[in-house]
Amino acid sequence: MTEKLFYKDQYIKEFTANIVEVKEEEGKLLLLLDKTAFFPGGGGQGSDTGFIDGAKVIDMIEEGENIYHVVDTKPKNLENVICKIDWENRLDGMQQHLGQHVLSGCFFSIFNTNTAGIHLGKDISYVDIVGHIQQEQIIKAEKAANKAIGENHKVTFLITNRKEAKAMGLRRELATSDESISVVKIEGLDINACCGVHPGTTLELQMIKIKGVEKHKGNTRVFFLAGNRAVEEFLNRSNILDELCIGLSTGADETVKSLASLKNSFNEVREENKKIKIALAEFETKDLVDKGEKIGEITLINKIYDGENMKFLNRLSDKLTLEDNIVILFATKDSDKANLLFGCSKNLKNVNMGNLLKDSISLIDGKGGGSPALAQGGGKNVANLQNAMDYASRILKESLEA
Repeated sequence: MTEKLFYKDQYIKEFTANIVEVKEEEGKLLLLLDKTAFFPGGGGQGSDTGFIDGAKVIDMIEEGENIYHVVDTKPKNLENVICKIDWENRLDGMQQHLGQHVLSGCFFSIFNTNTAGIHLGKDISYVDIVGHIQQEQIIKAEKAANKAIGENHKVTFLITNRKEAKAMGLRRELATSDESISVVKIEGLDINACCGVHPGTTLELQMIKIKGVEKHKGNTRVFFLAGNRAVEEFLNRSNILDELCIGLSTGADETVKSLASLKNSFNEVREENKKIKIALAEFETKDLVDKGEKIGEITLINKIYDGENMKFLNRLSDKLTLEDNIVILFATKDSDKANLLFGCSKNLKNVNMGNLLKDSISLIDGKGGGSPALAQGGGKNVANLQNAMDYASRILKESLEA
């Protein structure tokens, strides 16, 4: 039976213990200590990591009253081995877990809505609150949770029996049939069955930040950050806001208005740009036809653009091929990619743009395809683009002159 130091003092970072068993199971090396401060996980909280006599603890396994430590190598010693917990990982787990209890307690005490489930993730955690919660309720619960943090409520842990646990007025019904029940109490806020490890006061949470909500199976899933995660998020966002204020030459309170004004201006410019593009397309269409190569009654338009938008080239192609006897070979390139767009008028039945593009695009190490009337694709061998276009032009002329 392993003595559980983490329930006696959750702040133990380093301790000395004896290794009483070493075994291998399913390719894993397991160590059993006579006592441990390594928390094996529970209540949704992950297990601890750290070191035992230099051997890295990578996981924990509970077998009855024994707690085995999964390590990457066998320690040199068996007695009085020094064990060190990865405290950053442990503190993060405790903060996220207590953060969940505080949020659940606030939703319950303010709105009488209980918790249906939780998940404590490596990057973000969530709590599922019963029913559909409105945005104003979310904001109110977040403010209440951070107020509770500042009030420095005491957090206590105890192990009792089922009868006594039920008499305590737990927030949720017991989900286990075990006789021994672990209870976590946040003084004046919440009491619930839980086998996790938590900070001793709410003040150690520092802050809670709700990151988003979504509907989930008839309930409301509330995503949150707590402790150091929330503080880091706040500092990062504060730095971003400062940069925005400098860029917009405005105060923090006016940033939203400035961004809205900037967005309106951008939309106006985009609409104006769209009109200009349409006008340019009209001009470009006439210019391309006038300068196109005449092959009998057919006009071949062959052009390579620098950094042109494919949507614009598609619109241009559609407009050009509305007229009979038009074949277009378009390409656009930038520093690391080239795109091809081949098209023809619907009245031309003796050419196949899909086949032509598949043959040509291999010269730029690309892929693509399409129909007999329109095909497109891209490749990375930009240096060979001109050769690919010359090849397409030559094959097309041979088919037209045949």
